[in-house]
Amino acid sequence: MNVRMNLVQWSLVMVPFISLAQPKQLITSARPNTARTVSSTATVTERQHPKAEITTDNATSEAAGDVNTLPLFGERAKTAVQIDQEIHFLNDCDRNFASRSEASDFFAARGWDYITSGQLDTAAHRFNLSWLLNDRNADAYWGLGVVCYQKENLTDAIRMLKKGLAVEDTNTVLMTDLATVQIKQFQEKAEQDVLIEAEQNLQKSLAIGPANAVSFQKLSLVNFLKADYEKAWEYFHQARSLDLSVLDLNFLNELLAKRPDPKGVFK
Repeated sequence: MNVRMNLVQWSLVMVPFISLAQPKQLITSARPNTARTVSSTATVTERQHPKAEITTDNATSEAAGDVNTLPLFGERAKTAVQIDQEIHFLNDCDRNFASRSEASDFFAARGWDYITSGQLDTAAHRFNLSWLLNDRNADAYWGLGVVCYQKENLTDAIRMLKKGLAVEDTNTVLMTDLATVQIKQFQEKAEQDVLIEAEQNLQKSLAIGPANAVSFQKLSLVNFLKADYEKAWEYFHQARSLDLSVLDLNFLNELLAKRPDPKGVFK
């Protein structure tokens, strides 16, 4: 799977080196190129594309920030009006797309475009529509997880990413993204079991794809947080040997402050 690493690097401010080690849009930067099939000017594209016009009826309610913008439509009982709207939406998709799976991919792609342009509520609605069309589309959960992360709702972000991983349980990038959010959750709440899960996800990611430099970098951070600086250096050097571009120099300075580089590469 082709991936795009380093699309945008926004940081959440907490501890200086950790904030840089937790880029706010690392998740979106890891999206498959195949999911990004149109211009980033998604609003114009949707208005011009006949397959997308079926979403415009919801523009007013979406702007109001209602259930359409909550993960999986809020996972609550639906009203008769909502059910009627969904039936019309699905019927429109059946007329405009070869399959509901194709339609689901289309709306997921729109969601990623809206995330890129910072329109998080609109993105959430598109991912919800993607999920409605195909609840086995990992991209729908992944995108909702990103939206929740961008809104700093870490609990829902983790929950959505786990749902995506349940669909694609060998997706190493998704595993690493989930671990990224779990590390951030640990930073905020100091829940040891969350950090343990993050480490397990990273180890599983590397068991499937041992050349994932980002996973090694994240494992280095996990071990730093555990005060195991020897292992932190070990994983940091493994990341370095695979891809220098993933290394965080602020984190490196913090690691050096705790323990000199045993290999003597960094001073």
